[in-house]
Amino acid sequence: MDSLHAPWRIEYILAPKPGLPESLFTSIAQSNDDEANYVLVRERTCFALLNTFPYTGGHLMVVPYKQTPDLDSLTDDEMTDLLKLTRRCQHALSIVMKPDGYNIGMNLGKVAGAGIVDYLHIHIVPRWSGDTNFMPILAGTRMLSEALSALYDKLMEAQARIEAQSPRNT
Repeated sequence: MDSLHAPWRIEYILAPKPGLPESLFTSIAQSNDDEANYVLVRERTCFALLNTFPYTGGHLMVVPYKQTPDLDSLTDDEMTDLLKLTRRCQHALSIVMKPDGYNIGMNLGKVAGAGIVDYLHIHIVPRWSGDTNFMPILAGTRMLSEALSALYDKLMEAQARIEAQSPRNT
């Protein structure tokens, strides 16, 4: 089994976090500046955005509007919406980035690796054969193949095509 190693993220995990009056995701959910926050899609109960501290290029997150640390507080409709948007984002990533596979999941609780402990979110991490290399380990440098803003534009186009092709009731 291959492991996904992202040792550069420890700097983010251990760094002091700015004191926000609300959660980062709450702030983004309430913002009108989707482009600045890399929000790709807003649905009725959840939204999707690019991770600004990605494990690999194309790392997305799907977030419910309702702030909750775990699945227990979500309604069945909210759970369904989360998974449907996760599927839609995976589809867009497949169109734009053509990965060999994905890691899709949640880190619930600090000991499980959650960077934002009080706000459940689903990670969608595209993976390619041989996508880890020596740069983050030896040189302390991440190699992302594309700027977030350029990837954001491509994924927005893909999301629009997906939306145009899908009936709303599926």
